[in-house]
Amino acid sequence: MRTTVFSLLMVTAFGIQAQEPEPKVADANPKIDYPAFIALSSEVAKIREKRRISEDEFLRMAAEEGTVILDTRSRANFEKLHVKGAIHLNFSDFTKETLAAAIPDKTTRILIYCNNNFEDAGEAMLLKSKPLALNIPTFINLYGYGYENLYELAPYLKMGETKIPFEGTDVLKPDEK
Repeated sequence: MRTTVFSLLMVTAFGIQAQEPEPKVADANPKIDYPAFIALSSEVAKIREKRRISEDEFLRMAAEEGTVILDTRSRANFEKLHVKGAIHLNFSDFTKETLAAAIPDKTTRILIYCNNNFEDAGEAMLLKSKPLALNIPTFINLYGYGYENLYELAPYLKMGETKIPFEGTDVLKPDEK
């Protein structure tokens, strides 16, 4: 008890604390650069805010020659339901090579969307946590790989009311609506 009181007095009076060993930091990995990711994210934030577009603008751009609609969700969910005409590249498969195979010209206009753009879309588009919505890392990664002609669907749309057409195995036929 005396030792505890004495220790408490020493900490209070002199700021002396028992030295705990500092945790060992893992060796640096030259293939991971978190500060560069934060810097890239900050740069992209300014650009992305100006490139978020309405449903009507998304449809207008999608109809123009040379525009790519990119879906980066899982292959299984893409096959169930996706924006008509979209191409698929799973986000976890993004590399310089896979992106170049899917979209060879880095000046191509790319439209992106994610689960969090559509309400009542079923299991194919379950909502993600807002700060983790797939639009955000997709935009950052595409920009980081040199694709700068990017646009993102901004609104949250009801599946039964959106003008955006869909295709896939889970699309309701007109007689099922």
